[in-house]
Amino acid sequence: METVGNKVSCNKRKLVLTFFVLAKLLLQFIIANPYYDLHRDEYLHLDQGKHLAWGYLSVPPVTSWISYIIGLFGEPELLVKFFPALFGALTIVVVWKTIEELKGNLFALTLGAACILFSALLRLNFLYQPNSPDVLCWVAFYYFSIRYINTGRQKWLLFCSVIFALGFLNKYNIVFLAMGLLPAVLITKQREIFTRRSFYIAVLLAFLMILPNLLWQYNNGFPVFYHLRQLADTQLANVSRGQFLKEQVIYFIGSLPVIATSLYALLFYRPFRKYILFFWSFLSTLTIFLVFKAKGYYAIGLYPVYIAFGAVFLEKALNSGIKRYFRLVLIAIPVVLSILIANFIMIEDPEAVFKNRDAYRELGMLRWEDGKEHELPQDYADMLGWKELATKVDAAYGSFPATSHTLVLCDNYGQAGAINYYSRNRNINAVSFNADYINWFGLDRPVDNVIRVKECNNSSGELAETSPFFDAAYKADSVTNRYAREYRTTIFVFTGPKIDINKRLKAEIEEEKWH
Repeated sequence: METVGNKVSCNKRKLVLTFFVLAKLLLQFIIANPYYDLHRDEYLHLDQGKHLAWGYLSVPPVTSWISYIIGLFGEPELLVKFFPALFGALTIVVVWKTIEELKGNLFALTLGAACILFSALLRLNFLYQPNSPDVLCWVAFYYFSIRYINTGRQKWLLFCSVIFALGFLNKYNIVFLAMGLLPAVLITKQREIFTRRSFYIAVLLAFLMILPNLLWQYNNGFPVFYHLRQLADTQLANVSRGQFLKEQVIYFIGSLPVIATSLYALLFYRPFRKYILFFWSFLSTLTIFLVFKAKGYYAIGLYPVYIAFGAVFLEKALNSGIKRYFRLVLIAIPVVLSILIANFIMIEDPEAVFKNRDAYRELGMLRWEDGKEHELPQDYADMLGWKELATKVDAAYGSFPATSHTLVLCDNYGQAGAINYYSRNRNINAVSFNADYINWFGLDRPVDNVIRVKECNNSSGELAETSPFFDAAYKADSVTNRYAREYRTTIFVFTGPKIDINKRLKAEIEEEKWH
């Protein structure tokens, strides 16, 4: 009879988990808006899949591997959006397994899954960026750490090392996890791990897995440090620590009671006493993020494991009498709050944003990485104008004979990637001195024509500056979508070069790389 009961319970759990996984996948496509194109970062990641390497100027290689797979199917937008949604669904699965490992039953499992489903991950898992697998790796690392604490078995340390390495090869952000965990281990009895041979075997395994990327960094002059300096100067300098903390509240606002309860439980709930390092790790990791003035979303991977702890504790605390009714309230909170702020979860048209811009401003969504407020959230503006740009570049490109070699030179990686993605002319290879495109010029034959794509704030003197080097020059068109970040980006055409364009470009590439 007990076996039958366990089987029924197991089947019920599988059914509920399947519901949350399917709901997650469905919601990620429901929040999409056909008004928008892909995001500028997504184009870069897709092009990286055409130039496989062990590293890139801004990111490690994992995203390029996924892009290669997407490329095998023709890069359909549906598949581009499927992968971040899949990583979000897997995050729910790992949190579910964590709750099971902590001896949580169906209520705790349902509460944990609901908190993850109705959170900032709905927006994070919408974009094809390294952020979605980054969060998954944080959650998986914490899960395997709990398995190791419970069993002391070496294999869980090895799983931790593999997950850390994969996370590192996906996004260097996972280094913050290790930095935050180290002091927590040192001040708890878990420091015994440093006396065990298995720990050093796990460290060696992780090192060997990330070694190809480290060698790539070494051979290319460690561009990651240049990228970090540039990030600090142009973006992190505009990050407010107060805004960072505000965003932490917003990201999991429906789960705040569960997360707060988890910190209490880690300190005072006897069955959780062996997990006390997670309490100190929470504090130290957040402190490190604050010291480095990190962007708010860098810390999203920290919270799911605390939702697991909180859900299990609340299940035990609310297990009798009237307390049981509070269980329904806890599950309802993230659901109801998500419904109330659905306008900010859905990707709204610009007109809808304008009608509600005061609320967007209050949430900090109109503040861009430059520290200034704009008409639209930055991600929205970064998803507009790309098809228009590619269509107009195609028109200019098509005016030249098919036998001529036309270079499409852009100001930024978004322009180059979008043209490569949306262009109907498969011979186009748009490039830029920006990001990884500087390595993809392909100057193996003389350039006959140049299509220059210039940002609006950098285009006024282009004809006067460049036309003396060509027989003919003219302004072809520009981006007219006023909501786009690329609004007024201008397309110039230059034909009949009077100088060796290839030689000039190679010199500029070397100079740019040197800088």
